[in-house]
Amino acid sequence: MDRPKVDLDFRLVGRTLPVDHGFALYGAVSKVLPEVHEDKDIGMKLVRGRYIGQGRLDISPFSRLVLRVPLDRVRACLVLAGKSLEVAESRLKVGVPATRALVPAACLHSALATTRNGHDRSRFEEEISRQLEALEIRGDFRVGRRRTFGVHGKQVVGYELLVDRLSAGESVRLQERGLGGRRKMGCGFFEPCGR
Repeated sequence: MDRPKVDLDFRLVGRTLPVDHGFALYGAVSKVLPEVHEDKDIGMKLVRGRYIGQGRLDISPFSRLVLRVPLDRVRACLVLAGKSLEVAESRLKVGVPATRALVPAACLHSALATTRNGHDRSRFEEEISRQLEALEIRGDFRVGRRRTFGVHGKQVVGYELLVDRLSAGESVRLQERGLGGRRKMGCGFFEPCGR
């Protein structure tokens, strides 16, 4: 049975962060909060910031660490508030989170999604189609630009992904479950288009 989820939206204070930070951020958060490593139903969004060159993002007052967590894990995740994280030689201070319900939207977007054998776009599309069918989601999907990111010193291929023409139930289900792998590293994290 699916566990209902919410987003915990933590403010971040810091200077910069690597653009390719998903794996390092996952490791830093897991050290403080082992539940992130242990619970397969927890996902994480990649941090947004302004690109300042040399592979770095500027951490602005609007940059957030967002964890998508089952309701029964909210209390455990609050331990992150006030902690410092070392992320690839960048120090981030984590603020107090706001809790946000998942909002249905006809169009959802993921900045990065990956599947096994995702380097082959046609195989990626086949796997996404299969996963959508397994989730009983009939919306249309479009694959965007190809991206790579580092995991254990290896480059992994992923793509931007948009799914639209969703019913309210399909939209919430897709946000709760995600698509593809490495969701704890920022992949397959869906939110309404334009957010």
